[in-house]
Amino acid sequence: MTDPEVPSETPEIPDKLYFRIGEVAGLLAVEPYVLRYWETEFPRLAPKKSGTGHRLYRRKDVELLLKIKHLLYEKRYTIEGARQSLLNDSKVSRPQMLEHKQGDLFRPDPLTRIRTELASILKILK
Repeated sequence: MTDPEVPSETPEIPDKLYFRIGEVAGLLAVEPYVLRYWETEFPRLAPKKSGTGHRLYRRKDVELLLKIKHLLYEKRYTIEGARQSLLNDSKVSRPQMLEHKQGDLFRPDPLTRIRTELASILKILK
């Protein structure tokens, strides 16, 4: 019952705001130059740079890197195949997010709903 998109042995990502390239390389068990190369090949991967020019990866960047490593090393995708797979994943999740947001437009806000329910209870009690 494991998800085929998630690596079987995912390393524990520490609860931090930013990670330096050496930390991320250690988590993924790859050399830092591999991460720098992946940045050039995958447009979604864009770590921030500190004032001194060091790469600072966020948690979402580390999760994306784990997915990239899984596609390249375990599923044996080419760079282009992994890029396409990530693009398809984002296209699938985007309509779901839009559907959720559009549904929220027509749903009354919780306070309005509570007021309406309280008003109907008050009518019943009178």
